[in-house]
Amino acid sequence: MWGPPPSGAPGGFAPPHPVMPPRRQSSNGPILALVLGGVVVLGLGAVGVFAATLNSKVKDAGYSNYTTYSPTYTYTTTAAATTTTTPSTRTSSTRTSSTPTTPPGPKAVYKLADHPIFATGVGANDFPSCPLPRMEYNPAGEERFLSAALPCIEKAWQPALKAANLPYQPVELQVFTGTVQTPCGSRQANSTAMFCRGVIYWPGNFYANEGGSTVRHPGVYLGQLSHEYGHHVQWLTGLLRAADQAQYDVGGWDTPKGLELNRRLELQATCIGGMTLAPFSHKNVVPMDVVNTGLQDAGQRGDYNRTPDHGSAPNNQRWVMHGHKQNDIKACNTWAASPADVS
Repeated sequence: MWGPPPSGAPGGFAPPHPVMPPRRQSSNGPILALVLGGVVVLGLGAVGVFAATLNSKVKDAGYSNYTTYSPTYTYTTTAAATTTTTPSTRTSSTRTSSTPTTPPGPKAVYKLADHPIFATGVGANDFPSCPLPRMEYNPAGEERFLSAALPCIEKAWQPALKAANLPYQPVELQVFTGTVQTPCGSRQANSTAMFCRGVIYWPGNFYANEGGSTVRHPGVYLGQLSHEYGHHVQWLTGLLRAADQAQYDVGGWDTPKGLELNRRLELQATCIGGMTLAPFSHKNVVPMDVVNTGLQDAGQRGDYNRTPDHGSAPNNQRWVMHGHKQNDIKACNTWAASPADVS
């Protein structure tokens, strides 16, 4: 999720944090509340599996509202039964190989600055066209627009993840009004979009009526969608789980170090969002006004006067433009950036 640009006085909308799970055990006191909220709450999605524990330190499987598991794809096949006939006493025998004939598939890697994806040089791949419907600013119209854009985004990222030998699955989209119940808790339609366990939950009408601070434009929707898809890329690669563990190790999301980690997470999603918009700007796949509005909107979002968990608006602007211009995943290694670049 992103905080919106300010309307009038600085501050803008501050999304509510999810239910607070227990904080890491301290040798000097009881378990305190651990706040792990903010922009994106993660987990398994379509894979349908939730890890019981992250490691031996975790006593409560629900200690975190972020992911405790990223997809690992293992492809196995059972060897076909082989029949052997002998000329006299034996009729036939059947044997089944116990060794998989297909090697294990891609697996998520739980690292941050040293994640192997940063050595691959992969970027969002070009695609020839992306026919988008005319935007209608109502939940049904928004869903049609976003659903048409997502296959193009998938075409951009599936080859990149395959080239990096990382797992891939399409993201799901759910446009809702009122209140939606998610695996990460309930979500109100008067809040920003949220990624959770392989699904983007999109509040119908929110971005069309965002406190009067955002001009109605399809580029805002494409930019927001690209940011949320950035969280999906983090989830697939294992970066999200690694960030979750790092926040846990420093004492929680709401500690100074935990907040800095959260800013690195969000600014990386912003940078990946800029990468995602790159193929749309090539060969006029969509009008440049749409791409430029998406980039501009991303550069206006940030913490302002609320909890410093997303990064300042100037840093959001720098990272989205850096990702868009470079279109190379190593350009989005916010985990190796200086503290000033993720403030």
